[in-house]
Amino acid sequence: MLARSCQHAKDAGQRLARVLAVAYITCLPLLAQATTFSFGVIAHTAAAAPEDTVLRDAIAASDADNLAFVVINGIKASSEACSDDLFIRRKTLFERAKNGLILSVAASDWSACRAENGQSLAIERLNRIRDLFFGNDFSFGATKLPIVRQGRMPKFRTYAENLRWDIDRLVFATVNLPANNNDFIHAAGRNSEFEDRMIADRAWLHRLFSSATHRNAAGVVLFVDGNPMAVVEPKPGSGSGPYRDGFAEIRKHIQQLAQRFDGKVMLVHGQDADNAAFANIITWQGNIGSLHLSSGWQKITVDPASPTLFRVGTTPPLAKAATPQP
Repeated sequence: MLARSCQHAKDAGQRLARVLAVAYITCLPLLAQATTFSFGVIAHTAAAAPEDTVLRDAIAASDADNLAFVVINGIKASSEACSDDLFIRRKTLFERAKNGLILSVAASDWSACRAENGQSLAIERLNRIRDLFFGNDFSFGATKLPIVRQGRMPKFRTYAENLRWDIDRLVFATVNLPANNNDFIHAAGRNSEFEDRMIADRAWLHRLFSSATHRNAAGVVLFVDGNPMAVVEPKPGSGSGPYRDGFAEIRKHIQQLAQRFDGKVMLVHGQDADNAAFANIITWQGNIGSLHLSSGWQKITVDPASPTLFRVGTTPPLAKAATPQP
């Protein structure tokens, strides 16, 4: 009798455990949706100051805020030298950050670099940046944010600068899209870098959105230098031969992926806005948002209660966070 009663109690306990487990799993999406957190972005123009003062202040201010991570758009300003000395100095500065800090490369870092005789140093500088800044699977800073590099894929091992990290139901990633027309050169036979990188970038974007869909992600955030969603008309006398939009193919690819994705897609870019009034404002086309940041740093909050999911906050004069997932 006692044995039978114990067995009934055991069976009831197992049924209760299964009910609780199902209830917990059912509630997981709701719990994830309730999470609000913020991250920071530092515009690459912040680097253009003597002794790195503006950049240092931006990192210090973002370190003082409660942020999940910080992304910096570019190592240097276009007016600064493309030298190893500058690269190493900036890397040391990034490593001293308190928040996890992630680098998104800019045209001024590599694509616009020239030797004294005017010869392009783009490929050499990009490879040097890859060696210096993208050698491991963690962010810079005291808070080591685990990241996934496209360079871990055998077919695309060169493209170490394309990074991804996930927090809650958000997928974040960097994509190397330089602001100078995506480094497309209007001269025959000189676009092998552009063509190879577009193959890698399209594959990277496809992988990002596939993962986001599989995880039922609420949003995808892409950190880029140029704004691929902006159609820029060529200026009169800007060059010989017909003009080609270097972002046309990647723009179409992003639009196609976004159309099949149920969440929001936001591109945070460093390209100059046509109208300064749109700086620090997210402009939406369907479920694709474009955000151009002004100089300095800006705080962006992921707010599941907001219809647009994201809001750009006002940062204090001096300014830690959701737990990142690898």
